[in-house]
Amino acid sequence: MADNARAKKLADLIREVVAEKLLRGVKDPRLGTHVTITDTRVTGDLREATVFYTVYGDDEDRASAAAGLESAKGVLRSAVGRAAATKFTPTLTFVADALPENAKTIEDLLDKARSSDAQVREVSSGAKYAGDADPYKKPGEDEDDEDAAAE
Repeated sequence: MADNARAKKLADLIREVVAEKLLRGVKDPRLGTHVTITDTRVTGDLREATVFYTVYGDDEDRASAAAGLESAKGVLRSAVGRAAATKFTPTLTFVADALPENAKTIEDLLDKARSSDAQVREVSSGAKYAGDADPYKKPGEDEDDEDAAAE
């Protein structure tokens, strides 16, 4: 087992090499500038690497980019092997990153909360208190109440 620092260092190297190779070395039209490498994780034994990516475009672009990455896997692994200079080059697995979908879901929930807050603000704008405006007694008021009750 390798230490976590070495795995992190290798993961960073893989991310940089794969991104650079996709930008300049792979001539597949399905890839290119609309694929972004977001993260890379390497197992503790440095045998397998998971590369997370996002694709700018619709579902068809995402599907074609996934096919392009699978076909370019050997070229990318060779580039990683040359750059890493390790005994064993990790196998690469490409996974579409769910970050954009999660961000969109959070944004939708925040918009819903903002509209709900605006409705509550509208309803409560002319509302009055059910009792006194300040239901808490102040320290000086207790003495006045006792004096009035004694008389």
